Amino acid sequence: MDAVREIVARAVPLERSDVDTDQIIPSDWLKRVERTGFGKGLFSEWREQSDFVLNQDRHNGAEILVAGPNFGTGSSREHAVWALQDYGFRAVISSRFADIFRNNALKGGLVPVVVSQPVVDRIMQAVIDDASIEIVIDVVHRRVAVPSIDLDEPFELDDHHRHRLLNGLDDIALTQLREREIGAFEAQRPPWLPRVEA
Repeated sequence: MDAVREIVARAVPLERSDVDTDQIIPSDWLKRVERTGFGKGLFSEWREQSDFVLNQDRHNGAEILVAGPNFGTGSSREHAVWALQDYGFRAVISSRFADIFRNNALKGGLVPVVVSQPVVDRIMQAVIDDASIEIVIDVVHRRVAVPSIDLDEPFELDDHHRHRLLNGLDDIALTQLREREIGAFEAQRPPWLPRVEA
């Protein structure tokens, strides 16, 4: 997983609330065995409508999704995070995320930015009015800013997940940080017990 310190990018306004993981990546995409290629399936049923926001050229290359409240509800799917990232999104801004989606996002390096609904509404309207505005997501200082509308707000991010994002630590990398301790534990185990071979 790549380290994330700051994201400076344009955004896509998704004016929908209660977006569930089946809408993010429909279940027929879950048959894939690799972790890549899910971007094609992102919001695929909605993308069949020509006026859907991801079909608008003015949002090409945007790396931040601004969404309504309760984003990522429904079944637990890492695929939802993979689809957003494979499409090119590095962060999602919302006033509320489903817990499982938020955890999957943080473990995968997609930054879930939680701010109040009035702040989301201001950002959403600014992006609707001008697709070229840039949003700054500062993981170091836990702030989101939109300089063109004079907005600068803190967002919720606990110390553990901030550390993971800043250092690019997924679950495997966190385990590897304890390699010496694991080795010492294995060396103390009786020889008749199963062991991990290096």
